[in-house]
Amino acid sequence: MHTSALWRAGSLFLFVALSASIALAQQDNSQQSTGDSVADAARKARAEQKTTPKPKKVFTNDDIPSAPAPDASAKPAPAPGGQADTAQGSADDSNTKGEAYWRKRFQKQHEKITQSEQELDILQRELNKDQVQYYPDPQKALMQQHDRSDINEKTAKLDAKKKEIADLKQQLSDMEDELRKSGGDPGWAR
Repeated sequence: MHTSALWRAGSLFLFVALSASIALAQQDNSQQSTGDSVADAARKARAEQKTTPKPKKVFTNDDIPSAPAPDASAKPAPAPGGQADTAQGSADDSNTKGEAYWRKRFQKQHEKITQSEQELDILQRELNKDQVQYYPDPQKALMQQHDRSDINEKTAKLDAKKKEIADLKQQLSDMEDELRKSGGDPGWAR
């Protein structure tokens, strides 16, 4: 009985070892067959690459530099009346400002407005909280009932913030007018 179990274990070991060696041999064969064809294909591609001539450079308008920008230190000659035309000078400055300039400027203004509106929202919430706040200290409650200093202070801050937002929106509107007058794309203001 002991020997039959030993024979079974031995035959099982032999079967597993044989199966593993066959599997490894098949795997090596598949790697060699695919590895050789891949290496052959790479050699062939390199050989073709060496024999093909490089394409000639085709010049387009994008490759040719535009006329050099006028020297920034050179100032326009004064008008015959002795004074330079300031309207013409400001128009030239605004025409040289591109899309990146206007987008950056409008983005900063929109960020200022957004931040001020968030601060206004916080002030409004604090004011609403103070208006319904209960003071457990009777002295403080009596003083706030007649004085209302904290509510008046927050109301003044709220009004100042509303005025600031109105000024920022007016500045934004002025910037849009300036962009329009300079001939820029209205989409740059978004």
